[in-house]
Amino acid sequence: MSAGERSRAAPEATAQDPRRDGDDAPARSDSIDLGMLPGLIGFQLRSAQLAVFQHFNRSLGDAGISPPQFGTLVLIEANPGISQSAVAAALRFDRSTLVQIVDRLEGSGLVVRESSSRDRRSHALKLTAKGERLLADLKRRVRAHEAAIAGALSEAERDMLVALLARVQRGSEG
Repeated sequence: MSAGERSRAAPEATAQDPRRDGDDAPARSDSIDLGMLPGLIGFQLRSAQLAVFQHFNRSLGDAGISPPQFGTLVLIEANPGISQSAVAAALRFDRSTLVQIVDRLEGSGLVVRESSSRDRRSHALKLTAKGERLLADLKRRVRAHEAAIAGALSEAERDMLVALLARVQRGSEG
């Protein structure tokens, strides 16, 4: 096994595990070999996604907005009157997932659904004044979040990472 394929992680502790210290976190005394996982793009992407989402929640959790909700708000702002189907396609959500996201945003007074002038069967999504104000604040905070998660990268490395991830995404669509 190559050095690049070896990594260490904490094992899962059980309820009977005496290494537990009384909280719900697993004990972290022994290590396991992750085998080939660290060398897999999918494993690294998923691990990075988890880290990014956890940091997002720490940075913006008080606003009660998840990353998918933020993405939805950004698309609605950039495309006033966009349909739910178009948002779902752009964010790669199934329509039922997006309906739940829009329901929450609408329930919070951030988004309104209006009848579409182009297609009476679909809804046109627009931000409310409250949604516009919140999104302005969230965008400022997301920029700080992005700077923090990319802090170990130069600007050129960050740009390269974004470009490489876009290439991986395009390559997996075919």
